[in-house]
Amino acid sequence: MLSKLIFKLFKKFADQVNSDTFIGLLLKPIEFFISVFTLYVAIKQLKHPLEVTFFKYKKTIDKVKVNEAFTIGELIDKVFLFLILLSIFWIVLRIIDFIAHVLLARSAKTKNKADDQLVPFIKELLKFLVSFIGFFVLLGYVFEVNAISLITGLGIGGIAIAMAAKDSLENLLGSFLIFMDKPFTVGDVVKVDGIEGTIERVGFRSTVLRSADKTTYIIPNRSMIDGVLENLTMRNARRVKFDIGLTYETSNEALKKIIVEINEFLKGNTATTEAIVAFDSFGESALNIQIIYLVPMKKEFDLAKVKEEVNFKIIEIVEQNGSEFAYPTQRTVGEITGKQDK
Repeated sequence: MLSKLIFKLFKKFADQVNSDTFIGLLLKPIEFFISVFTLYVAIKQLKHPLEVTFFKYKKTIDKVKVNEAFTIGELIDKVFLFLILLSIFWIVLRIIDFIAHVLLARSAKTKNKADDQLVPFIKELLKFLVSFIGFFVLLGYVFEVNAISLITGLGIGGIAIAMAAKDSLENLLGSFLIFMDKPFTVGDVVKVDGIEGTIERVGFRSTVLRSADKTTYIIPNRSMIDGVLENLTMRNARRVKFDIGLTYETSNEALKKIIVEINEFLKGNTATTEAIVAFDSFGESALNIQIIYLVPMKKEFDLAKVKEEVNFKIIEIVEQNGSEFAYPTQRTVGEITGKQDK
């Protein structure tokens, strides 16, 4: 019920998102908060054994040591304050998750892929900041630790922590550079350090790639900017290059005609550009023709279908000109001498 009331505050913002998502995210933390708060109120109604001393300690007040007693009631206050603050920050984190969910739903309807990349990053950044603040709030209110004095007093320990966190800081810097330079966006197909895949998410520390065989690769952001990265999606065309081998029985005129007809077909086909067809070399058992062409990066041109169409046409042209495709063959001495005897 409380989740539905809170959802009304976000109703205008999340008009396109079902309330069940919000309730699913907030249900457990709110239930935890209500349970802890109710239990605390109930326990505070008791008088015994809340006033019983849990342990004694000495406290210095104006350079004078005074004996103090820490009661069970004070211990319960500390425990429940810790749990209540923890549940509040848990609720805040879940609200951030919901806001990110709404923004992702909105960005999915736009053509700009940068939104799909930015929202998860901002989400992780905000959750990190909230967790960081929550940690020091708990230290200050529950454990009565002066957070500012703690940070400034780290000294050599702080340097050691900074050195240990060097990789994390480099990855964080890498994520900012990715968003500023935009070498890729979510949905782009990239190749980095020999790994090829589709960008699924750019996070606070790492980038998630999904390969063609559905393998998930998690690559540190530092590696994404330090290594040689190929953005295959930004190509304006895909290059196809291969050789075909014709038998040595193919006449000179037939060979020239085959080359001309393949070239004319590729140049007349809207799915292929910048075609080059040439007699490349004399193979051990074939006359090798090299074929090169580009397929533009357009949705209507499926690379596999274009290659299939070109290959079938090449077979047709070769057969029409009375030639055949060569395959590795060897002649024995007997076959050669037999022909000479004849």
